[in-house]
Amino acid sequence: MIKKHVSVIILAAGQGKRMMAKSNKQFFKIEDKPILAYTIQCFLEHAYIDDIILVINQNEEEIVKNEVLNKYFKKNNFKIAYGGKERYNSVYNGLKVLDENTDYVLIHDGARPLVNKEEISIVVDTLRERKACVVGVPVKNTYKLINEFKEIEYTPPREKLYSVMTPQAFHRDLIVKAYQIGIDECAHVTDDAMMVELFTDEKVLIVDGSYENIKITIPDDILTMKRIIEGRTRYKK
Repeated sequence: MIKKHVSVIILAAGQGKRMMAKSNKQFFKIEDKPILAYTIQCFLEHAYIDDIILVINQNEEEIVKNEVLNKYFKKNNFKIAYGGKERYNSVYNGLKVLDENTDYVLIHDGARPLVNKEEISIVVDTLRERKACVVGVPVKNTYKLINEFKEIEYTPPREKLYSVMTPQAFHRDLIVKAYQIGIDECAHVTDDAMMVELFTDEKVLIVDGSYENIKITIPDDILTMKRIIEGRTRYKK
């Protein structure tokens, strides 16, 4: 099997307003370690990953370097790109600095620090057969489609609904093409799979992930992360 060059774009430029904090949520510390450091470590320790691009707030570059990279990952080199106004702008900036040898691109939220080895492996392995895939889990609740008056219009079949996560993984040429075509008309686009859905003819495959792969969005998520880490530690013992 020919080795593919796999690059990861980690998005760490968001401010996390729903956390009700003045600083970037990805610098919050769990067991004296920033959330962003947990995320980086997940990919850095995986045999499939060749290089990591961090998309950060330009004003936080010194903090990222001093409090995360130099402190926890001294012997590793990272590429840095700066975040844009919206998520899709940040991703596009990350795509622009990909290694010239990159074959596969993984795009991951920096605020998802509990992604596991199996999820990373399955998206890369899937790219050997498909050009695009995303991690997701079946929804547990019933969802309703409503109108502008909050009246229920439709109840989608639950078995057809997935909650989509990251990493989202693509052949390099596909995701670059999607962003080049759609970057100027994607104001309503919320993830990378949607860029591919809207601006290419490629179908995106869902691969099963873990419910533990949460996104740190609100204060309660910090408590959930702590419980998951404690559970994993006990399991290892």
